[in-house]
Amino acid sequence: MTVTRLGSGGAWEQQYGYSRVVRAGDLALTAGCTATVDGRVVHVGDAAAQTAQALRIGLAALAEVGVEPGDVVRTRMYVTDRLHADEVGRAHNVVFGAVRPVATLVVVAGLLDPEHLVEVELEAYVGDR
Repeated sequence: MTVTRLGSGGAWEQQYGYSRVVRAGDLALTAGCTATVDGRVVHVGDAAAQTAQALRIGLAALAEVGVEPGDVVRTRMYVTDRLHADEVGRAHNVVFGAVRPVATLVVVAGLLDPEHLVEVELEAYVGDR
């Protein structure tokens, strides 16, 4: 089985020793994706926009290892306040409403940067293509 590990060049990846995306055979996984672009948090205070940005980052990482949005079978969403759940869920639906992966949405005490309202992880399976 071939394993491909790619980074985005983000500081935390190097500092903490992880990859943005790993493809191992038919399985592809992203690390937690946030609305961090060029080292700074974007869409501060807007959970829906942060979710959309994080999903774009995750899907771009998956595309680098040959994975399409329709291959995503699981998503995990971590929000810092339950009041953000509906906005995050609706932003998820815009991207994955037709795909309908299994999904988990968890309220957490906080994320690495206090301006992050949401973090997402994506898992894909490409064995049937």
